[in-house]
Amino acid sequence: MRVLTNPHFFYLDQQDRIPLWRWHIISREHQINDEIRAREVRLVGADGEQIGIKSIRDALQLATDANLDLVNVAPTAKPPVCRIMDYGKFRYEQQKKEKEARKNQKIVDLKEVWFRANIEEHDYQVKLRNVLKFLNEGDKVKASVRFRGREITHASIGQKILERLSKEVAEICNVERAPKLEGRSMIMILAPKTNS
Repeated sequence: MRVLTNPHFFYLDQQDRIPLWRWHIISREHQINDEIRAREVRLVGADGEQIGIKSIRDALQLATDANLDLVNVAPTAKPPVCRIMDYGKFRYEQQKKEKEARKNQKIVDLKEVWFRANIEEHDYQVKLRNVLKFLNEGDKVKASVRFRGREITHASIGQKILERLSKEVAEICNVERAPKLEGRSMIMILAPKTNS
């Protein structure tokens, strides 16, 4: 018999011919069947009925008789809780639920709109439309007034611009953070109202 020296070709089981490197790639979050190291477990049947505390050997035998897997669902409990189930089907349904949850999840972005202290009326209206569009799409808006040079001495002008903006969009949003001066900018954050 020839022994291969390359570790990538060692096999865990000569009958199944599962390469060792493939075995380490597969990772599970639950212990199943022979991986469970407890002496006794609290056993839950395939239909969800409580069977009681059994030795690991008896629990494995019940799972084998039902042609299902023994899965450790609560390893930190005393004794660990194991359930008889089809592990492949369980993982498939779990992945399906996770995918559905990700699909229904709404990611809220923070959009920023800059104003100047000496902004003209038409420019203000354009920026206001952008703020309304972002809020209607469900995103938060960071409205900031940037001061250049000596404009910083008249911070009250920036305060008036942001207060005017918050009054004009008050129907569809809440002020999450009131106008506050940070460095050479005055910042206010608006969040859309929830429909609950």
